[in-house]
Amino acid sequence: MSQLGQPVRPAPRAEQNGAPEQFVFRPASKAGRKARLSIQGMSGSGKTWTGLGIAHGLSEGCRFAVIDTEKGAASLYAGIGGIHFDTLSMDRYDPRDLGRALEAAAQHGYPTVFVDSLSHFWTGTDGTLDQVDMAKGKYGGNKFAGWKDGTPIQNDMVAAILAYPGHVVASMRSYTEWLLEENERGKKEPKRVGMRPEQRKGIEYEFDIAVAMDINNRLEVLKTRCPALNRKVIERPNGARDIAAPLLAWLSAEPEAEPAGPPPDEPVGPPAP
Repeated sequence: MSQLGQPVRPAPRAEQNGAPEQFVFRPASKAGRKARLSIQGMSGSGKTWTGLGIAHGLSEGCRFAVIDTEKGAASLYAGIGGIHFDTLSMDRYDPRDLGRALEAAAQHGYPTVFVDSLSHFWTGTDGTLDQVDMAKGKYGGNKFAGWKDGTPIQNDMVAAILAYPGHVVASMRSYTEWLLEENERGKKEPKRVGMRPEQRKGIEYEFDIAVAMDINNRLEVLKTRCPALNRKVIERPNGARDIAAPLLAWLSAEPEAEPAGPPPDEPVGPPAP
């Protein structure tokens, strides 16, 4: 599979009137921050149901939006546990269309969008890999050169996810492999396991929280910026209670008061003799 090119580093900023631009530092705050969470797993691991529960919890009972690429799978759960949502079904997966769908969701004011699943916008019809393949004709059939078109399309999709004014939850399929593992009787038997997600390598870095689910509906937190979820392993999770609730509490928590000290622009000198 082709890799995306390296990011282009911006040129140094030009000086204005002989002096560098002014940069203003402000106190750090989570105020207004919204959740970005990914769920990866193989077929049957519970990604869709868990994602719906998380989206329901993040929306605090309000209707949310589902961008559905899984042929209506999410709608099979409509109404269960009081979960209600609106859906947009897609059967072609140009990443630019995901950006447009997110813009439409923002205009409707949905507090949360659940993208089920983000994998199609990578490997599906008109997804990023298709965009690269179609673009190679402009470069004499050179597929590597086709990433000149594919990289900006992929990056713009990620930017649209990060820019959404509400919460975003995204499921991703996992590449599946069979491994021989020893069972309780001491015999080797094949076991199906999920590997990395079907998306651009490193996509998990774009999310505040990345979780993985296995065939036994066990959820493992792979990475998180929310301390309450660090290294959690949850059997058959309730998305609203186990994930959304601590995540909302963390996002809304006020920072601890700073200890008294000298103003930052006053140097701290040695103690008086």
